Amino acid sequence: MNIELTQKATPEKKNFDFVDTIRCISMMGIVLEHCGIVPPNHYANQLDSVFETSIIQFFKFSTIAFFLIGGFLINHKFQEYTPFQYLKNRFKKTIGPWLFWICVLIMLSVLDRFIAHSRGSAMGLIGSNFFLYFYETFIRIVLISPYWFILNFLICITILLIFKRYLYNIWFGLVLASFSLFYSVNIYQGWIATTHTTAIFGFVFYLWLGVYFNAYYDKIMGIIKRTSWIIVLFLAFVTFCIAVGESTYLNSIGIKDAYNTLRVSNIVYSLVMFALLLKMGSLNWLRKHLQPRETTFGIYLIHVIIIDRGLPLIFQPLKLNFLEFSVWLNTAILLFRFLVTYVVSFFLAKAIGKTKMKWIVGN
Repeated sequence: MNIELTQKATPEKKNFDFVDTIRCISMMGIVLEHCGIVPPNHYANQLDSVFETSIIQFFKFSTIAFFLIGGFLINHKFQEYTPFQYLKNRFKKTIGPWLFWICVLIMLSVLDRFIAHSRGSAMGLIGSNFFLYFYETFIRIVLISPYWFILNFLICITILLIFKRYLYNIWFGLVLASFSLFYSVNIYQGWIATTHTTAIFGFVFYLWLGVYFNAYYDKIMGIIKRTSWIIVLFLAFVTFCIAVGESTYLNSIGIKDAYNTLRVSNIVYSLVMFALLLKMGSLNWLRKHLQPRETTFGIYLIHVIIIDRGLPLIFQPLKLNFLEFSVWLNTAILLFRFLVTYVVSFFLAKAIGKTKMKWIVGN
């Protein structure tokens, strides 16, 4: 079954200001999630555990929302450029800044080791074989840190370009959806490791879905606008509760990755939240003051540095034992860490964007 669209590219004159709002809110959620301070399922008290899960779940739609928006934005560009032209432009604006900040993180790690050595610590591998240390650290950052999702995003785009002739084929979308659902089931079965690097094909479907949303923009927005706020908010609340319930159950049976983004309940919750954000539309004050179009990529690149190298400068001297604190105090600390990370990342991205080095934040 092959559904051909009468209009494969949405006219550029349409108002897509809502994209900036979704992009900004989703980035806030991603930064908040990365600011976590205690391991999952840490609290013994059931109420504390559910509260912790609810805090984590609230913004858990962010990653899928980003892929949906990414697909939405690239649809018409797939029509305007050849696959090689598009990839060339995308890699130029993405890979360069990505590699730059990875090297910054490695160099800061090296500096940290030299400072520690000056205070009496052993140099370890960095002293005996610096190039091996650089290589192993680079691989670890690329595969384990949040920087992995930038490479994953480019891989997903490449897959869509390779199968561009099937881009508007429903069966192609179903095949991609089956990959995502495989990872959903794998959370329970454990056929493969549930780390984000093994889910390399798990997010292609949401990029494709964003492309499809762009193609049927008028029809989909018409449905969303006709749906009452009460229904949308009710669905968001119900799917949120179901997602919290699934994570609670996964924790109870000893699943380590109980907050995996590709849980079925979180997929549904993410799609409902995406619809809610679409219905909400553009927030002009947010677009005016936070400038997500110019700062979002820079915030993502910089926030990893702030969390990994900056926040320890604040918290390590305090010698706090987060494991002994209540869920309420840890939540307050989490919000403080988020505010520091987001504000510093935002102003650095904004300041760099005004210099000749603006390419390192994707501008």
